[in-house]
Amino acid sequence: MPIFNWVALKPSQIDGTVFTELNDEKVLQELDMSDFEEQFKTKAQGPGLDISALKVKATQKAPSKVTLMESNRAKNLAITLRKGGRSIQDICTAIETYDQQALSLDFLELLLRFLPTEYERTLIGKFEREQQPPEELSDEDQFMIRFSKIPRLAERMNVMIFLGNFNDTAQLLMPGGGGGGRGVAVGGGAARGWHPAVRLTGFSSHPQQLNAIIAASMSLKSSSKLRNILEIVLAFGNYMNSSKRGAAYGFRLQSLDALLEMKSTDRKQTLLHYLVRVIMEKYPELTGFHTELHFLDKAGTVSLDSVLQDVRSLQQGMELTRKEFMRQDDSPVLKDFLKGNLEVMEKLQADSKTAKEAYESAVEYFGENPKTSPPTTFFPMFLRFIRAYKKAEQDIELWKKQEAAAKEAESSPPGSEDQPEVKLPIQKAKRQQMDMIAELKRKQMVKEPLIYEGKDGAIEDIISDLRNNPYRRADKGRGSAKKRAAGQNLQATPDISL
Repeated sequence: MPIFNWVALKPSQIDGTVFTELNDEKVLQELDMSDFEEQFKTKAQGPGLDISALKVKATQKAPSKVTLMESNRAKNLAITLRKGGRSIQDICTAIETYDQQALSLDFLELLLRFLPTEYERTLIGKFEREQQPPEELSDEDQFMIRFSKIPRLAERMNVMIFLGNFNDTAQLLMPGGGGGGRGVAVGGGAARGWHPAVRLTGFSSHPQQLNAIIAASMSLKSSSKLRNILEIVLAFGNYMNSSKRGAAYGFRLQSLDALLEMKSTDRKQTLLHYLVRVIMEKYPELTGFHTELHFLDKAGTVSLDSVLQDVRSLQQGMELTRKEFMRQDDSPVLKDFLKGNLEVMEKLQADSKTAKEAYESAVEYFGENPKTSPPTTFFPMFLRFIRAYKKAEQDIELWKKQEAAAKEAESSPPGSEDQPEVKLPIQKAKRQQMDMIAELKRKQMVKEPLIYEGKDGAIEDIISDLRNNPYRRADKGRGSAKKRAAGQNLQATPDISL
């Protein structure tokens, strides 16, 4: 027997896994492996990007003006402020009132990079103590002075960005969530900002990322049909390898791919084809095992670590928002947000914990390591096996139809089906020709020598003679057509013209 190149598990690795529930010896006792041995026996035996070229050149300020910022930082801030399209006072007032309708989320995220440094605050304090006229400062420096006066500036900025991102991030995780990126904010605001009237309610039945992980993990672990199929795989693998490698207690899921790599002796089928045929004939109740598995495709696209990190980030942002609200409980924006989304956040936390526990339990149940087997690797192994299994079923059904058609063709007489309308007239003409030859033989038996069918030109000579002398009499051995019996008339055929 050939070697089945699976990745076997050690006895110490199967504790608590599905393999402790499998009995491959029972399968081998139920099956006749002689046919398997016969079919699978071995034969005798570019250039880098120039970053500096992408920098935008800002117009230089008049050298007479005083500057409080480093020149490149001032240039980048000038570009950012132009994108905002609002005055210095409008920008700072919107931050103080958490007005996300006035400032877009993109602008807030860009502006966050320009929080005043300690050195800049020191220069601003010195400038104010010297009571120098503000007109001597550039627009960027004037913005920085006003910007630095906002109380708890960093906290406010982070809270505003959190409020703007919360709906999109939560919707990506919650039921009905879309995929990829922030997208358009709930409520359709042009600035993609959070609107206090919008609440994340209305759970739907459409599986989202966390629910997909939960459903797929639980369905895999609870499928009795899948366990039985793994038991059959383990039995055949041990049967093939026991004499050379010893019996295995279990195998890695990646070994399922090897079922497609092993071919029978005649190279016409794989080991999976044979297993599927055995299951169809001996264990037909297992054929629809994949109907017990749910949302594997959806779960296989989820980066669980990223989802859990998103949930943790949302929770940190919610805590920051709560603390900010406690410092100024007169803010209607923060009050409405917390009131409308605290329950959503609690639901997300509970679902993320359940998804993590369900996934890790399922991975460990099948002998894998959750730390090295993310959902994007774990679930696709089952998806590939299901697709290959279905394809093998289709191949077997096709082979059965081809075998049945071949047997039917062998049992049918030659020419009984092929062009019967063409061959029938020809056969009829040949029968008529043979009847005429027999008639001629009977007439010649009296005084003419016997004519053998095998002699070259015999039939043609007779036909030619009949054409030339149709009523010739030799010792009155031939009578006229009038005296001949009605049933003895010679018949003309398409091949013979008299």
